[in-house]
Amino acid sequence: MTYGWAHPGPQGSYYWVHQYGGNVPPGAVLAGTDLDGGPIYIGRASYAGDVLPAKACPSHGCAYVSHAGAEISVKDYEILVGQNVAWRPASGGDIPSQAIKAGQTSAGEPLFVGRTMHEGTLTPGKVHPSHGCLYIPYGGEELRFDDYEILILM
Repeated sequence: MTYGWAHPGPQGSYYWVHQYGGNVPPGAVLAGTDLDGGPIYIGRASYAGDVLPAKACPSHGCAYVSHAGAEISVKDYEILVGQNVAWRPASGGDIPSQAIKAGQTSAGEPLFVGRTMHEGTLTPGKVHPSHGCLYIPYGGEELRFDDYEILILM
């Protein structure tokens, strides 16, 4: 089942597909490879009143979000399907106009998809503009990075 609308960009588009467990829709956007060798996709999930960008790990049968200092496992999530998307270097909460919005806080602040290299794996998470950083779920914690890549439509 698809949630939301297709969001056209200058030459690309994206949408979110509802998942439960370890399924991966065709065209899912790959973020990196986990330490166990499994693929990591871009996801998002609702948690504590927020819609949060997520690290979707089909080999684990779940996605992970970061919230209030912790990494949280969620079974019910969405995976990003997109065409003509790319990663662009960013820092300090910088949000290019082509950035893909992946969610928002309960207060209505938009959140975007970012990733960084940490302990040998490209790990996605949430770019939180008012905090000026990327947060990733990793090893049971929410980790902060000031330099990262942000996902954009080409």
